[in-house]
Amino acid sequence: MKILTVNDIQRLIAIVGIEAFFNQLMSALKQDFARWHVFYKSARHATHYAHGVIELMPCSDDRLYTFKYVNGHPGNTSEGKLNVIAVGQLSEVASGYPLMICEMTLLTAFRTAAAGVLAASYLARPESGTLAIIGTGAQAEFQVLGFNGVFPLRRIRFFDADAGAMRKFAGNLSVYPFELIPCRSIKEAVRDADIIVTATAAKQRQTLFTLDDIASGTHIQAVGGDCPGKTELGHALLSVTKLVVEYTPQALVEGEVQQCDAGDVYAELWELVGGLKPGRERADEITVFDSVGFALEDFSILRLVYELACEHHLGTDMPLIPEVQDPKDLFGLLSP
Repeated sequence: MKILTVNDIQRLIAIVGIEAFFNQLMSALKQDFARWHVFYKSARHATHYAHGVIELMPCSDDRLYTFKYVNGHPGNTSEGKLNVIAVGQLSEVASGYPLMICEMTLLTAFRTAAAGVLAASYLARPESGTLAIIGTGAQAEFQVLGFNGVFPLRRIRFFDADAGAMRKFAGNLSVYPFELIPCRSIKEAVRDADIIVTATAAKQRQTLFTLDDIASGTHIQAVGGDCPGKTELGHALLSVTKLVVEYTPQALVEGEVQQCDAGDVYAELWELVGGLKPGRERADEITVFDSVGFALEDFSILRLVYELACEHHLGTDMPLIPEVQDPKDLFGLLSP
């Protein structure tokens, strides 16, 4: 079985390149969302605590099975720890044998951004040049670089309550050609933006901005609302937008649409990818992708990374599964 560490993923991204990796991941996501009905799907299993959440996220077709262990502990950052960490496994369905255990903290950031950009390719105006991001924590740079690969971004307006996070964000993206514009408030950041990404970590109900604060035709990528009681957009705004989610049963519990009824959801992402429903239909339409993260996205990135790791000879093969001459004699492994 192959083990891929953080160092292996760093090496993989260095070999492939961030832009090329995003492109391959977008292609894998599009392929898998287009065959939505072949997957065995379920909402993630979440255990909620006062200070955070721990989740298991399974997904499978008839060839491969994946699951991810992931947490969300907003208070971790004050102790020098990541808010979100993750580990994933890829197995073959035919035998049930694991093929790979892989770091997924970096990969979750990549796939979250890529899924949002895939949705935006149907929902945002193609000429979108100004992106506003609210929350410049661990996810922020991935979001911007993902969108930059699909849209002609010229200006990035950004705000975070943590000035240090804003400096970090600006430093990491200073080598890219778009203009970075730090803002003093959320309202200043979102004004006249073509695309707005909300990626805050606070575990509470929030209304970051209202309809009056944004321009007509804006697309909103809502990332931060991902558990019961945690939202970033108010119901008044959601009620006048075209709402798209990943998987309705999960989104109604965890997403922005926990404030809404199922009938308020316009479409699931697979319906846009499969051409069953149109995405943006008018230039002045306000659209929202309510992204809580769905296990199919982990399936896509795990199968892609396994293929790339095999191609580039990355990872370590480790004997975590017993090898026996007689499959009925497991105890024989312990015999003197």
